[in-house]
Amino acid sequence: MSTATTMELDELGKFFKITARRIDAGETAPQMFSSAIDAAWHTLVADPAAHEAFTLQHAGRKLAHVESNGNGFICWVGAYEEAYGPLPEVWFTDADGKVDTAALAHYRDTGEVWAEWDCSPEPSGDDDLIPVASYL
Repeated sequence: MSTATTMELDELGKFFKITARRIDAGETAPQMFSSAIDAAWHTLVADPAAHEAFTLQHAGRKLAHVESNGNGFICWVGAYEEAYGPLPEVWFTDADGKVDTAALAHYRDTGEVWAEWDCSPEPSGDDDLIPVASYL
């Protein structure tokens, strides 16, 4: 994928809102397990001003893209579902547009996501936080 689609950016914005809620609650940052959405994130990171504006708009703070390799249970899916409903197919799509149908079927059958990830967000710099009401 060379450019981010509206859907991927919309999902990235939702992911950043979940990130802000987790950070505010003292929880760990969520794991980015979707290669398609991570590719959209990388497109934003390549333009620091656009990335900063996007994270401020959606998370109310600057967020950095950091390496965070791992695999296991994706702990933030319940919070996403509570806010937005079930995860759409794009979360199970790689950067080339191929859907992991087995992982998607498992999620639809069980409501659980088990996956690998390469990165996660974390607060960046000495930014001033925007009040919670403006980003939720």
